[in-house]
Amino acid sequence: MDLQRILLIGAAAVLSFMLLTEWVAFQDERSALASQESSRLIPTAENPQPVTDPETELPTNLPSTAMVDDELPAAPLTETAQPSVETSPAVPSESLVQVQTDVLNFVIDLRGGDIVQLSLPQHLERLDSDDPFVLLEQNSQLVYISRSGLIGPNGIDANGRATFSASSSSFELADGEDSLTIDLSWSDGNGISITKRFTLKRSDYLIQVDYLVENNSSERWQANLFGQIKREDALPPSQDTAAMGMQPFLGVATTQPDDRFTKFTFDDLADESFKAQLPGGWIAMIQHYFLSAWIPGQEQTHSYSARRTSSGFNIAEFTSPPLVLDPGKSGKTGAQFYAGPKDQYRLKEISPYLDLSVDYGWLWWIAQPLFWLLTKIHALVGNWGVAIILLTVLIKAAFFRLSAASYRSMANMRRVQPKLVELREQYADDKQKQSQAMMELYKKEKINPMGGCLPILVQMPVFIGLYWMLMESVELRHAPFFLWINDLSVMDPYFVLPLLMGASMWFMQKLNPPPPDPMQAKIMQWLPIMFTFFFLWFPSGLVLYWLVNNLLSIAQQWVITRQIENAGGDKS
Repeated sequence: MDLQRILLIGAAAVLSFMLLTEWVAFQDERSALASQESSRLIPTAENPQPVTDPETELPTNLPSTAMVDDELPAAPLTETAQPSVETSPAVPSESLVQVQTDVLNFVIDLRGGDIVQLSLPQHLERLDSDDPFVLLEQNSQLVYISRSGLIGPNGIDANGRATFSASSSSFELADGEDSLTIDLSWSDGNGISITKRFTLKRSDYLIQVDYLVENNSSERWQANLFGQIKREDALPPSQDTAAMGMQPFLGVATTQPDDRFTKFTFDDLADESFKAQLPGGWIAMIQHYFLSAWIPGQEQTHSYSARRTSSGFNIAEFTSPPLVLDPGKSGKTGAQFYAGPKDQYRLKEISPYLDLSVDYGWLWWIAQPLFWLLTKIHALVGNWGVAIILLTVLIKAAFFRLSAASYRSMANMRRVQPKLVELREQYADDKQKQSQAMMELYKKEKINPMGGCLPILVQMPVFIGLYWMLMESVELRHAPFFLWINDLSVMDPYFVLPLLMGASMWFMQKLNPPPPDPMQAKIMQWLPIMFTFFFLWFPSGLVLYWLVNNLLSIAQQWVITRQIENAGGDKS
Protein backbone atom coordinates (compact mmCIF):
# COMPACT_ATOMS: atom_id res chain seq x y z
CA MET A 1 0.00 0.00 0.00
CA ASP A 2 2.86 2.36 0.83
CA LEU A 3 4.35 1.82 -2.62
CA GLN A 4 1.02 2.53 -4.26
CA ARG A 5 0.62 5.75 -2.27
CA ILE A 6 4.15 6.84 -3.12
CA LEU A 7 3.54 6.25 -6.84
CA LEU A 8 0.27 8.17 -6.78
CA ILE A 9 1.70 11.07 -4.79
CA GLY A 10 4.77 11.17 -7.03
CA ALA A 11 2.64 11.20 -10.17
CA ALA A 12 0.46 13.96 -8.69
CA ALA A 13 3.55 16.00 -7.81
CA VAL A 14 4.98 15.68 -11.32
CA LEU A 15 1.65 16.59 -12.89
CA SER A 16 1.28 19.59 -10.59
CA PHE A 17 4.76 20.81 -11.49
CA MET A 18 4.07 20.44 -15.23
CA LEU A 19 0.78 22.30 -14.95
CA LEU A 20 2.34 25.06 -12.87
CA THR A 21 5.14 25.65 -15.39
CA GLU A 22 2.63 25.67 -18.23
CA TRP A 23 0.58 28.20 -16.27
CA VAL A 24 3.57 30.51 -16.01
CA ALA A 25 4.24 30.14 -19.74
CA PHE A 26 0.58 30.75 -20.43
CA GLN A 27 0.62 33.98 -18.44
CA ASP A 28 3.72 35.15 -20.32
CA GLU A 29 2.05 34.43 -23.66
CA ARG A 30 -1.04 36.32 -22.60
CA SER A 31 1.06 39.31 -21.60
CA ALA A 32 2.91 39.24 -24.91
CA LEU A 33 -0.32 39.04 -26.85
CA ALA A 34 -1.81 41.89 -24.84
CA SER A 35 1.15 44.11 -25.65
CA GLN A 36 0.97 43.14 -29.31
CA GLU A 37 -2.76 43.71 -29.51
CA SER A 38 -2.34 47.40 -28.85
CA SER A 39 -0.06 47.79 -31.89
CA ARG A 40 -1.75 45.45 -34.34
CA LEU A 41 -3.74 48.18 -36.06
CA ILE A 42 -1.26 51.00 -35.60
CA PRO A 43 0.28 51.95 -38.97
CA THR A 44 4.05 52.12 -39.29
CA ALA A 45 6.40 53.11 -42.09
CA GLU A 46 7.04 49.46 -42.93
CA ASN A 47 3.49 48.29 -42.26
CA PRO A 48 0.90 50.93 -43.04
CA GLN A 49 -2.56 50.30 -41.71
CA PRO A 50 -4.65 48.37 -44.26
CA VAL A 51 -7.52 50.31 -45.72
CA THR A 52 -10.72 48.25 -45.67
CA ASP A 53 -13.41 48.24 -48.31
CA PRO A 54 -16.71 48.76 -46.44
CA GLU A 55 -18.56 46.38 -48.76
CA THR A 56 -16.16 43.44 -48.91
CA GLU A 57 -14.45 44.01 -45.51
CA LEU A 58 -11.17 43.14 -47.22
CA PRO A 59 -8.10 45.41 -47.33
CA THR A 60 -7.44 47.63 -50.31
CA ASN A 61 -3.76 48.11 -49.57
CA LEU A 62 -1.21 46.02 -47.73
CA PRO A 63 2.53 46.12 -46.96
CA SER A 64 4.89 45.07 -49.71
CA THR A 65 5.82 41.44 -50.29
CA ALA A 66 9.16 42.24 -51.90
CA MET A 67 11.89 39.71 -51.16
CA VAL A 68 15.30 40.45 -49.77
CA ASP A 69 18.32 38.45 -50.88
CA ASP A 70 18.20 35.62 -48.35
CA GLU A 71 14.47 35.01 -48.80
CA LEU A 72 14.74 34.03 -52.46
CA PRO A 73 15.46 30.31 -52.93
CA ALA A 74 18.35 29.17 -55.10
CA ALA A 75 17.30 27.37 -58.26
CA PRO A 76 18.72 23.83 -58.49
CA LEU A 77 20.57 22.58 -61.56
CA THR A 78 21.90 26.05 -62.35
CA GLU A 79 24.70 28.25 -61.13
CA THR A 80 23.02 31.49 -62.12
CA ALA A 81 23.34 33.96 -59.28
CA GLN A 82 20.21 35.53 -57.84
CA PRO A 83 20.58 39.33 -57.85
CA SER A 84 19.57 41.65 -55.07
CA VAL A 85 15.92 42.59 -54.76
CA GLU A 86 14.86 46.08 -53.79
CA THR A 87 12.12 46.45 -51.20
CA SER A 88 9.37 49.02 -51.22
CA PRO A 89 7.42 50.26 -48.22
CA ALA A 90 3.94 49.50 -49.45
CA VAL A 91 1.87 48.12 -52.29
CA PRO A 92 -0.70 50.49 -53.81
CA SER A 93 -4.34 49.48 -53.67
CA GLU A 94 -4.50 48.91 -57.45
CA SER A 95 -1.93 46.12 -57.04
CA LEU A 96 -4.27 43.98 -54.93
CA VAL A 97 -6.84 41.46 -56.13
CA GLN A 98 -9.58 40.20 -53.81
CA VAL A 99 -10.88 36.64 -54.13
CA GLN A 100 -13.91 35.16 -52.38
CA THR A 101 -15.33 31.65 -52.27
CA ASP A 102 -17.68 30.05 -49.78
CA VAL A 103 -14.75 28.95 -47.55
CA LEU A 104 -11.87 31.27 -48.51
CA ASN A 105 -11.41 35.04 -48.66
CA PHE A 106 -7.93 36.10 -49.71
CA VAL A 107 -5.92 38.90 -51.25
CA ILE A 108 -3.39 38.48 -54.09
CA ASP A 109 -0.61 40.99 -54.52
CA LEU A 110 -0.05 41.50 -58.24
CA ARG A 111 3.60 42.08 -57.50
CA GLY A 112 4.65 38.44 -57.45
CA GLY A 113 1.12 37.05 -57.44
CA ASP A 114 1.47 36.20 -53.74
CA ILE A 115 -1.29 35.54 -51.21
CA VAL A 116 -0.77 38.21 -48.56
CA GLN A 117 -3.96 37.80 -46.57
CA LEU A 118 -6.36 34.89 -46.16
CA SER A 119 -9.34 34.39 -43.90
CA LEU A 120 -11.76 31.51 -43.36
CA PRO A 121 -15.42 32.65 -43.25
CA GLN A 122 -16.57 29.22 -42.01
CA HIS A 123 -14.38 29.65 -38.89
CA LEU A 124 -14.89 32.72 -36.71
CA GLU A 125 -12.01 34.53 -35.07
CA ARG A 126 -13.91 34.47 -31.79
CA LEU A 127 -17.26 33.00 -30.87
CA ASP A 128 -18.57 36.41 -29.80
CA SER A 129 -17.52 38.00 -33.11
CA ASP A 130 -18.71 37.79 -36.69
CA ASP A 131 -15.17 38.32 -38.01
CA PRO A 132 -13.73 35.35 -39.94
CA PHE A 133 -10.61 33.65 -38.66
CA VAL A 134 -7.52 35.20 -40.27
CA LEU A 135 -4.84 32.64 -41.10
CA LEU A 136 -2.49 34.59 -43.37
CA GLU A 137 -1.85 38.26 -42.78
CA GLN A 138 0.76 40.97 -43.08
CA ASN A 139 0.66 43.82 -40.57
CA SER A 140 2.50 45.26 -37.59
CA GLN A 141 1.62 42.27 -35.41
CA LEU A 142 2.28 39.29 -37.64
CA VAL A 143 3.78 38.57 -41.06
CA TYR A 144 2.54 35.22 -42.37
CA ILE A 145 2.16 34.97 -46.15
CA SER A 146 2.40 32.53 -49.04
CA ARG A 147 4.58 33.20 -52.09
CA SER A 148 5.38 31.45 -55.33
CA GLY A 149 7.28 32.30 -58.47
CA LEU A 150 9.74 31.30 -61.17
CA ILE A 151 13.49 31.50 -60.65
CA GLY A 152 16.50 30.20 -62.54
CA PRO A 153 18.14 31.32 -65.80
CA ASN A 154 14.97 32.85 -67.24
CA GLY A 155 12.89 33.11 -64.10
CA ILE A 156 10.65 36.16 -64.01
CA ASP A 157 11.25 36.55 -60.26
CA ALA A 158 15.03 36.30 -60.42
CA ASN A 159 15.60 40.07 -60.82
CA GLY A 160 12.81 41.21 -58.53
CA ARG A 161 9.20 40.11 -58.27
CA ALA A 162 7.30 40.02 -61.53
CA THR A 163 4.36 42.41 -61.73
CA PHE A 164 1.22 40.79 -63.16
CA SER A 165 -1.98 42.24 -64.50
CA ALA A 166 -5.51 40.99 -63.91
CA SER A 167 -8.80 41.47 -65.71
CA SER A 168 -10.50 42.59 -62.49
CA SER A 169 -9.65 43.73 -58.98
CA SER A 170 -12.04 41.20 -57.43
CA PHE A 171 -13.26 37.69 -58.18
CA GLU A 172 -16.07 35.77 -56.49
CA LEU A 173 -17.37 32.24 -56.76
CA ALA A 174 -20.93 32.76 -57.92
CA ASP A 175 -23.92 30.80 -56.64
CA GLY A 176 -24.41 27.63 -58.63
CA GLU A 177 -20.78 27.47 -59.78
CA ASP A 178 -18.42 24.76 -58.53
CA SER A 179 -15.08 26.33 -59.48
CA LEU A 180 -13.39 29.68 -59.89
CA THR A 181 -10.35 30.55 -62.03
CA ILE A 182 -8.23 33.68 -61.62
CA ASP A 183 -5.65 34.41 -64.32
CA LEU A 184 -2.78 36.84 -63.83
CA SER A 185 -0.83 37.81 -66.94
CA TRP A 186 2.80 38.75 -67.55
CA SER A 187 4.82 39.32 -70.72
CA ASP A 188 8.36 40.49 -71.43
CA GLY A 189 7.44 41.90 -74.82
CA ASN A 190 9.95 39.60 -76.55
CA GLY A 191 7.82 36.51 -77.06
CA ILE A 192 7.57 35.16 -73.51
CA SER A 193 4.10 35.30 -72.03
CA ILE A 194 3.14 33.74 -68.72
CA THR A 195 -0.21 33.19 -67.02
CA LYS A 196 -0.29 32.55 -63.29
CA ARG A 197 -3.55 30.71 -62.71
CA PHE A 198 -5.35 30.14 -59.41
CA THR A 199 -8.05 27.46 -59.52
CA LEU A 200 -10.44 27.04 -56.60
CA LYS A 201 -13.34 24.66 -55.95
CA ARG A 202 -16.45 25.12 -53.86
CA SER A 203 -16.17 24.03 -50.21
CA ASP A 204 -12.47 23.27 -50.63
CA TYR A 205 -9.47 24.94 -48.97
CA LEU A 206 -7.07 23.64 -51.63
CA ILE A 207 -5.83 26.13 -54.24
CA GLN A 208 -4.23 24.98 -57.48
CA VAL A 209 -1.48 27.39 -58.57
CA ASP A 210 -0.21 26.91 -62.14
CA TYR A 211 2.21 28.78 -64.41
CA LEU A 212 1.30 28.50 -68.11
CA VAL A 213 4.30 29.54 -70.21
CA GLU A 214 4.42 30.27 -73.94
CA ASN A 215 7.84 30.62 -75.52
CA ASN A 216 7.43 32.50 -78.79
CA SER A 217 10.98 33.81 -78.64
CA SER A 218 13.97 32.55 -80.64
CA GLU A 219 15.81 31.09 -77.62
CA ARG A 220 15.33 28.22 -75.20
CA TRP A 221 13.55 29.21 -71.97
CA GLN A 222 14.21 27.63 -68.56
CA ALA A 223 12.98 28.37 -65.05
CA ASN A 224 12.16 26.62 -61.76
CA LEU A 225 8.93 26.88 -59.81
CA PHE A 226 9.21 27.69 -56.11
CA GLY A 227 6.61 27.86 -53.37
CA GLN A 228 7.28 29.52 -50.06
CA ILE A 229 5.64 30.21 -46.72
CA LYS A 230 7.06 33.11 -44.75
CA ARG A 231 6.22 33.60 -41.08
CA GLU A 232 7.39 35.40 -37.97
CA ASP A 233 7.80 33.70 -34.58
CA ALA A 234 4.80 35.41 -32.97
CA LEU A 235 1.84 33.39 -31.79
CA PRO A 236 -1.29 33.59 -33.96
CA PRO A 237 -3.15 36.75 -32.87
CA SER A 238 -6.47 34.87 -32.92
CA GLN A 239 -5.24 31.77 -31.10
CA ASP A 240 -7.19 30.84 -28.00
CA THR A 241 -4.65 30.73 -25.18
CA ALA A 242 -7.06 30.05 -22.35
CA ALA A 243 -6.04 26.39 -22.15
CA MET A 244 -3.41 25.11 -19.79
CA GLY A 245 -1.52 21.87 -20.11
CA MET A 246 0.34 20.59 -23.17
CA GLN A 247 0.85 23.36 -25.71
CA PRO A 248 0.04 22.74 -29.39
CA PHE A 249 2.93 22.64 -31.85
CA LEU A 250 3.85 25.82 -33.74
CA GLY A 251 6.42 25.53 -36.50
CA VAL A 252 7.34 23.86 -39.80
CA ALA A 253 6.67 20.25 -40.78
CA THR A 254 7.42 18.04 -43.77
CA THR A 255 7.53 14.36 -44.68
CA GLN A 256 10.53 12.22 -45.57
CA PRO A 257 10.88 8.59 -46.71
CA ASP A 258 12.45 7.62 -43.37
CA ASP A 259 10.36 9.96 -41.21
CA ARG A 260 6.71 10.40 -42.10
CA PHE A 261 6.28 13.54 -40.02
CA THR A 262 9.34 15.73 -39.41
CA LYS A 263 8.81 18.81 -37.22
CA PHE A 264 10.94 21.91 -36.71
CA THR A 265 10.17 24.55 -34.11
CA PHE A 266 11.23 28.07 -34.91
CA ASP A 267 14.03 27.70 -32.38
CA ASP A 268 15.20 24.61 -34.26
CA LEU A 269 15.44 26.61 -37.48
CA ALA A 270 17.37 29.35 -35.71
CA ASP A 271 19.94 26.74 -34.67
CA GLU A 272 20.13 24.75 -37.91
CA SER A 273 18.47 24.88 -41.32
CA PHE A 274 16.87 21.90 -43.04
CA LYS A 275 17.48 21.00 -46.67
CA ALA A 276 16.71 17.82 -48.60
CA GLN A 277 15.87 16.42 -52.02
CA LEU A 278 12.62 14.49 -51.59
CA PRO A 279 10.24 12.71 -53.96
CA GLY A 280 6.74 14.19 -53.98
CA GLY A 281 6.03 15.33 -50.46
CA TRP A 282 4.86 18.60 -48.94
CA ILE A 283 6.00 21.33 -46.56
CA ALA A 284 3.73 23.11 -44.10
CA MET A 285 3.49 25.81 -41.47
CA ILE A 286 1.48 24.42 -38.55
CA GLN A 287 -0.37 26.01 -35.64
CA HIS A 288 -3.22 25.02 -33.36
CA TYR A 289 -6.23 23.85 -35.41
CA PHE A 290 -4.98 25.33 -38.74
CA LEU A 291 -2.16 25.03 -41.23
CA SER A 292 -0.87 26.20 -44.59
CA ALA A 293 1.03 23.85 -46.87
CA TRP A 294 2.61 23.66 -50.31
CA ILE A 295 2.12 20.34 -52.11
CA PRO A 296 4.13 20.19 -55.37
CA GLY A 297 3.79 17.50 -58.05
CA GLN A 298 4.02 14.04 -56.50
CA GLU A 299 5.69 12.53 -59.58
CA GLN A 300 8.83 14.70 -59.27
CA THR A 301 11.69 15.11 -56.82
CA HIS A 302 11.83 18.58 -55.27
CA SER A 303 14.29 20.57 -53.18
CA TYR A 304 12.81 21.30 -49.74
CA SER A 305 14.20 23.65 -47.15
CA ALA A 306 13.26 25.29 -43.86
CA ARG A 307 15.40 28.08 -42.49
CA ARG A 308 15.65 31.33 -40.54
CA THR A 309 16.61 34.44 -42.52
CA SER A 310 18.95 37.16 -41.34
CA SER A 311 15.93 39.42 -40.86
CA GLY A 312 14.32 36.93 -38.47
CA PHE A 313 11.68 35.34 -40.70
CA ASN A 314 11.03 31.60 -40.85
CA ILE A 315 10.92 30.27 -44.41
CA ALA A 316 9.43 26.93 -45.47
CA GLU A 317 9.82 26.31 -49.19
CA PHE A 318 10.22 23.94 -52.11
CA THR A 319 11.83 24.33 -55.52
CA SER A 320 10.84 22.07 -58.41
CA PRO A 321 12.95 20.75 -61.31
CA PRO A 322 13.29 23.20 -64.22
CA LEU A 323 10.66 23.67 -66.87
CA VAL A 324 12.54 23.83 -70.21
CA LEU A 325 10.82 25.10 -73.36
CA ASP A 326 12.34 25.29 -76.83
CA PRO A 327 11.35 28.19 -79.12
CA GLY A 328 7.73 27.93 -80.22
CA LYS A 329 6.81 25.56 -77.38
CA SER A 330 4.48 26.00 -74.41
CA GLY A 331 4.32 24.23 -71.09
CA LYS A 332 2.98 24.27 -67.56
CA THR A 333 4.31 23.86 -64.04
CA GLY A 334 2.42 24.18 -60.80
CA ALA A 335 1.69 23.08 -57.26
CA GLN A 336 -1.17 22.99 -54.76
CA PHE A 337 -1.51 25.28 -51.77
CA TYR A 338 -3.71 24.39 -48.80
CA ALA A 339 -4.78 26.97 -46.22
CA GLY A 340 -7.43 25.95 -43.74
CA PRO A 341 -8.41 23.78 -40.79
CA LYS A 342 -6.59 20.59 -39.86
CA ASP A 343 -9.27 18.28 -41.24
CA GLN A 344 -7.29 15.05 -41.14
CA TYR A 345 -9.54 13.13 -43.53
CA ARG A 346 -9.32 15.84 -46.21
CA LEU A 347 -5.56 16.24 -45.66
CA LYS A 348 -5.08 12.51 -46.09
CA GLU A 349 -6.74 12.75 -49.51
CA ILE A 350 -4.46 15.60 -50.61
CA SER A 351 -1.07 14.00 -49.92
CA PRO A 352 0.35 11.01 -47.99
CA TYR A 353 0.99 11.76 -44.31
CA LEU A 354 -0.25 15.35 -44.51
CA ASP A 355 -2.95 14.25 -42.06
CA LEU A 356 -0.21 13.70 -39.46
CA SER A 357 -0.14 17.50 -39.09
CA VAL A 358 -3.01 16.79 -36.68
CA ASP A 359 -0.32 16.07 -34.14
CA TYR A 360 -1.33 13.55 -31.48
CA GLY A 361 2.25 13.07 -30.33
CA TRP A 362 3.78 9.64 -29.77
CA LEU A 363 0.38 8.22 -28.75
CA TRP A 364 -1.13 8.86 -32.19
CA TRP A 365 -1.81 5.12 -32.58
CA ILE A 366 -4.25 5.41 -29.66
CA ALA A 367 -5.65 8.88 -30.40
CA GLN A 368 -6.36 8.12 -34.06
CA PRO A 369 -8.94 5.36 -33.49
CA LEU A 370 -10.44 7.35 -30.62
CA PHE A 371 -11.02 10.28 -32.99
CA TRP A 372 -12.57 7.94 -35.55
CA LEU A 373 -14.92 6.60 -32.90
CA LEU A 374 -15.75 10.12 -31.69
CA THR A 375 -16.70 11.24 -35.21
CA LYS A 376 -18.91 8.17 -35.67
CA ILE A 377 -20.72 8.90 -32.41
CA HIS A 378 -21.11 12.57 -33.36
CA ALA A 379 -22.64 11.54 -36.68
CA LEU A 380 -25.37 9.79 -34.68
CA VAL A 381 -26.03 12.31 -31.89
CA GLY A 382 -25.09 15.61 -33.58
CA ASN A 383 -23.51 17.16 -30.46
CA TRP A 384 -19.78 16.99 -29.72
CA GLY A 385 -20.32 17.25 -25.96
CA VAL A 386 -22.71 14.31 -25.97
CA ALA A 387 -20.27 12.45 -28.22
CA ILE A 388 -17.48 13.02 -25.64
CA ILE A 389 -19.73 11.65 -22.88
CA LEU A 390 -20.63 8.54 -24.87
CA LEU A 391 -17.01 7.99 -25.89
CA THR A 392 -15.98 8.18 -22.23
CA VAL A 393 -18.63 5.58 -21.39
CA LEU A 394 -17.33 3.25 -24.10
CA ILE A 395 -13.72 3.65 -22.92
CA LYS A 396 -14.82 2.98 -19.35
CA ALA A 397 -16.66 -0.12 -20.50
CA ALA A 398 -13.58 -1.34 -22.38
CA PHE A 399 -11.53 -1.10 -19.17
CA PHE A 400 -14.33 -2.31 -16.92
CA ARG A 401 -12.55 -5.47 -15.77
CA LEU A 402 -9.25 -3.71 -15.17
CA SER A 403 -10.99 -0.95 -13.23
CA ALA A 404 -12.97 -3.51 -11.26
CA ALA A 405 -9.76 -5.26 -10.22
CA SER A 406 -8.30 -1.95 -9.11
CA TYR A 407 -11.37 -0.93 -7.12
CA ARG A 408 -11.69 -4.41 -5.59
CA SER A 409 -8.11 -4.15 -4.40
CA MET A 410 -8.80 -0.69 -2.93
CA ALA A 411 -11.96 -1.94 -1.23
CA ASN A 412 -10.08 -4.85 0.34
CA MET A 413 -7.32 -2.50 1.45
CA ARG A 414 -9.99 -0.31 3.01
CA ARG A 415 -11.42 -3.38 4.80
CA VAL A 416 -8.08 -4.35 6.37
CA GLN A 417 -7.01 -0.78 7.07
CA PRO A 418 -7.64 -1.05 10.85
CA LYS A 419 -5.37 -4.12 11.01
CA LEU A 420 -2.63 -2.28 9.11
CA VAL A 421 -2.83 0.62 11.55
CA GLU A 422 -2.49 -1.83 14.45
CA LEU A 423 0.61 -3.40 12.88
CA ARG A 424 2.23 -0.01 12.35
CA GLU A 425 1.60 0.91 15.97
CA GLN A 426 2.74 -2.51 17.22
CA TYR A 427 6.04 -2.43 15.29
CA ALA A 428 6.57 1.32 15.23
CA ASP A 429 10.23 0.92 16.27
CA ASP A 430 11.06 -2.01 14.00
CA LYS A 431 10.40 -1.28 10.32
CA GLN A 432 11.64 -4.70 9.19
CA LYS A 433 9.19 -6.59 11.41
CA GLN A 434 6.48 -4.11 10.44
CA SER A 435 6.97 -4.82 6.74
CA GLN A 436 7.13 -8.59 7.39
CA ALA A 437 3.90 -8.51 9.38
CA MET A 438 2.15 -6.46 6.69
CA MET A 439 3.21 -8.89 3.97
CA GLU A 440 1.90 -11.80 6.04
CA LEU A 441 -1.40 -9.97 6.42
CA TYR A 442 -1.60 -9.36 2.65
CA LYS A 443 -0.89 -13.05 2.03
CA LYS A 444 -3.49 -14.17 4.59
CA GLU A 445 -6.15 -11.86 3.17
CA LYS A 446 -5.11 -12.65 -0.45
CA ILE A 447 -4.57 -8.98 -1.25
CA ASN A 448 -2.12 -7.67 -3.82
CA PRO A 449 -0.97 -4.21 -2.62
CA MET A 450 -0.14 -3.28 -6.22
CA GLY A 451 -3.52 -4.49 -7.48
CA GLY A 452 -5.02 -1.02 -7.29
CA CYS A 453 -2.13 0.69 -9.06
CA LEU A 454 -1.20 -1.48 -12.04
CA PRO A 455 -4.63 -1.31 -13.79
CA ILE A 456 -4.50 2.48 -13.53
CA LEU A 457 -1.03 2.58 -15.11
CA VAL A 458 -2.26 0.39 -17.98
CA GLN A 459 -5.09 2.85 -18.71
CA MET A 460 -2.95 6.00 -18.54
CA PRO A 461 -1.77 5.90 -22.22
CA VAL A 462 -5.41 5.79 -23.32
CA PHE A 463 -6.30 8.75 -21.13
CA ILE A 464 -3.34 10.78 -22.40
CA GLY A 465 -4.12 9.84 -26.01
CA LEU A 466 -7.71 10.97 -25.52
CA TYR A 467 -6.45 14.23 -24.00
CA TRP A 468 -4.35 14.95 -27.09
CA MET A 469 -7.17 13.96 -29.40
CA LEU A 470 -9.59 16.38 -27.77
CA MET A 471 -6.90 19.08 -27.66
CA GLU A 472 -6.06 18.83 -31.37
CA SER A 473 -9.50 18.35 -32.91
CA VAL A 474 -10.55 21.47 -34.80
CA GLU A 475 -14.05 20.01 -34.82
CA LEU A 476 -14.39 21.02 -31.15
CA ARG A 477 -13.42 24.65 -31.84
CA HIS A 478 -16.53 26.78 -31.20
CA ALA A 479 -18.59 23.59 -30.85
CA PRO A 480 -21.48 24.09 -28.38
CA PHE A 481 -22.62 21.63 -25.73
CA PHE A 482 -25.60 22.66 -23.59
CA LEU A 483 -26.70 25.75 -21.67
CA TRP A 484 -23.72 27.98 -20.88
CA ILE A 485 -21.12 25.79 -22.63
CA ASN A 486 -21.08 27.25 -26.14
CA ASP A 487 -17.46 26.37 -27.01
CA LEU A 488 -15.91 23.06 -25.97
CA SER A 489 -12.42 24.22 -26.95
CA VAL A 490 -12.16 26.97 -24.30
CA MET A 491 -12.55 27.09 -20.54
CA ASP A 492 -15.91 26.99 -18.80
CA PRO A 493 -16.80 30.71 -18.39
CA TYR A 494 -18.51 30.07 -15.05
CA PHE A 495 -16.15 27.31 -13.81
CA VAL A 496 -19.07 24.95 -13.18
CA LEU A 497 -17.48 21.88 -14.82
CA PRO A 498 -14.10 22.29 -13.02
CA LEU A 499 -15.85 22.66 -9.66
CA LEU A 500 -17.96 19.58 -10.31
CA MET A 501 -14.82 17.73 -11.36
CA GLY A 502 -13.10 18.73 -8.12
CA ALA A 503 -16.12 17.63 -6.07
CA SER A 504 -16.15 14.27 -7.84
CA MET A 505 -12.44 13.84 -7.17
CA TRP A 506 -13.02 14.61 -3.47
CA PHE A 507 -15.83 12.06 -3.29
CA MET A 508 -13.61 9.43 -4.95
CA GLN A 509 -11.07 9.95 -2.18
CA LYS A 510 -13.71 9.20 0.42
CA LEU A 511 -14.25 5.78 -1.15
CA ASN A 512 -10.54 4.95 -0.91
CA PRO A 513 -8.75 3.89 2.27
CA PRO A 514 -7.09 6.90 3.94
CA PRO A 515 -3.29 6.89 4.13
CA PRO A 516 -2.04 5.90 7.57
CA ASP A 517 0.68 8.56 7.43
CA PRO A 518 -0.70 11.97 8.54
CA MET A 519 1.45 13.87 6.04
CA GLN A 520 0.28 11.69 3.16
CA ALA A 521 -3.31 12.14 4.28
CA LYS A 522 -2.96 15.94 4.21
CA ILE A 523 -1.41 15.87 0.73
CA MET A 524 -4.21 13.65 -0.57
CA GLN A 525 -6.81 15.99 0.92
CA TRP A 526 -5.32 18.94 -0.99
CA LEU A 527 -5.18 17.15 -4.35
CA PRO A 528 -8.84 17.82 -5.32
CA ILE A 529 -8.32 21.52 -4.59
CA MET A 530 -5.11 21.66 -6.61
CA PHE A 531 -6.60 19.82 -9.57
CA THR A 532 -9.71 22.00 -9.47
CA PHE A 533 -7.53 25.11 -9.66
CA PHE A 534 -5.56 23.82 -12.64
CA PHE A 535 -8.66 22.57 -14.45
CA LEU A 536 -10.27 26.01 -14.27
CA TRP A 537 -8.44 26.97 -17.47
CA PHE A 538 -8.66 23.66 -19.29
CA PRO A 539 -10.90 23.46 -22.38
CA SER A 540 -14.39 22.53 -21.23
CA GLY A 541 -14.40 19.49 -23.53
CA LEU A 542 -11.45 18.03 -21.62
CA VAL A 543 -12.99 18.87 -18.24
CA LEU A 544 -16.23 17.24 -19.37
CA TYR A 545 -14.32 14.05 -20.17
CA TRP A 546 -12.60 14.00 -16.74
CA LEU A 547 -15.87 14.73 -14.93
CA VAL A 548 -17.76 11.94 -16.69
CA ASN A 549 -14.86 9.54 -16.15
CA ASN A 550 -14.82 10.39 -12.43
CA LEU A 551 -18.57 9.90 -12.09
CA LEU A 552 -18.38 6.50 -13.78
CA SER A 553 -15.44 5.56 -11.57
CA ILE A 554 -17.35 6.61 -8.45
CA ALA A 555 -20.35 4.51 -9.46
CA GLN A 556 -18.24 1.44 -10.18
CA GLN A 557 -16.11 1.80 -7.06
CA TRP A 558 -19.12 2.39 -4.82
CA VAL A 559 -20.87 -0.76 -6.08
CA ILE A 560 -17.76 -2.91 -5.65
CA THR A 561 -17.04 -1.52 -2.18
CA ARG A 562 -20.61 -2.18 -1.02
CA GLN A 563 -20.48 -5.73 -2.43
CA ILE A 564 -17.28 -6.52 -0.53
CA GLU A 565 -18.50 -4.96 2.70
CA ASN A 566 -21.87 -6.70 2.50
CA ALA A 567 -20.19 -10.03 1.79
CA GLY A 568 -18.07 -9.61 4.88
CA GLY A 569 -14.79 -9.52 2.99
CA ASP A 570 -13.94 -10.63 -0.53
CA LYS A 571 -10.80 -12.74 -0.37
CA SER A 572 -10.17 -12.57 -4.08
